[in-house]
Amino acid sequence: MSEEKITVEPQQFKEVFNRLEAEVQKIIVGHEDVIRKVLIAFFAGGHVLLEGVPGLGKTLLVKSLSRALGVTFKRIQFTPDLMPSDIVGTQVLTEESGRREFQFKKGPIFAHVVLADEINRATPKTQSAVLEAMEEHQVTVFGTSYTLESPFMVLATQNPIELEGTYPLPEAQLDRFFFKLLVTPPSPGELREILKRTTGTESAAIAKVLPDDSGQLVSAMKHLLRQVLIAPPIEDYVVRLVHATQPVGSNGGNPAAPVKQYLRFGSSPRGAQSAILGAKGNALAEGRVHVSYADVEKVVYPALRHRIILNFQAEAENVNSDQILSEVIKQLPRN
Repeated sequence: MSEEKITVEPQQFKEVFNRLEAEVQKIIVGHEDVIRKVLIAFFAGGHVLLEGVPGLGKTLLVKSLSRALGVTFKRIQFTPDLMPSDIVGTQVLTEESGRREFQFKKGPIFAHVVLADEINRATPKTQSAVLEAMEEHQVTVFGTSYTLESPFMVLATQNPIELEGTYPLPEAQLDRFFFKLLVTPPSPGELREILKRTTGTESAAIAKVLPDDSGQLVSAMKHLLRQVLIAPPIEDYVVRLVHATQPVGSNGGNPAAPVKQYLRFGSSPRGAQSAILGAKGNALAEGRVHVSYADVEKVVYPALRHRIILNFQAEAENVNSDQILSEVIKQLPRN
């Protein structure tokens, strides 16, 4: 007899979402926007790339999130000598009752939340081992496929200032990240709070928000997110926004000056998918069941910044993706 599926109401989604935010903020000072975007990506079924200099709490944020969710967590420290088998697992020769046979030993990728720490330090061959897991939710070892347990989320970190000994992520792998979030240094007030929490004798503990059998609840919340309404004009705005990032208009349109001057390639269709699903998640987190233009504006930068490819002129003039997106948004009418 099959288990009865549970349903989640919008108000329940908001309550659970806000409790998760509050628990993570017991440990993480500041970064409220980053925490919200990571949770939106989790319930949208996406993966997140966190970029920031060392010491800003990226790893602690991921650990805190997994504790609040009550799901299994594994950390993979990416290094130049890391092999694909160190991530996905390998076949091990075992002997039992006088018989020798190969058994599959699972790698750390078999967890609900996987932290890929400093992912750009591994070689492209090792980076590609994560691709199948991120896209297909499965890994293949010696021709045999193994399904990853749901929910499954990869949170990768990378250091933007240290280039020696790193391998930039290829565009194909960057495109598979739902959001790219920038982790910035704390303000003086936030730094004082960090010192208060970390240099004293008291320490906060994170309580698990989701129940032990959270699989059905997470699935129901993911299903509800996709049911959020988006009006045709807002959906059309996202389509036009993503199309406006193309240096050469596919329908003969004239791209904006910064796009034509600084971009080699515009966003893929995944950028539009991430923007719409992210906007739906933001609407639910605020207790609404319909998407507004403000929801789109809150997620468009993390959804697109890693999907537009800069040219050499942009790099020479120190122009970044956010500056170009800002100009595109300014020049694009809503209607």
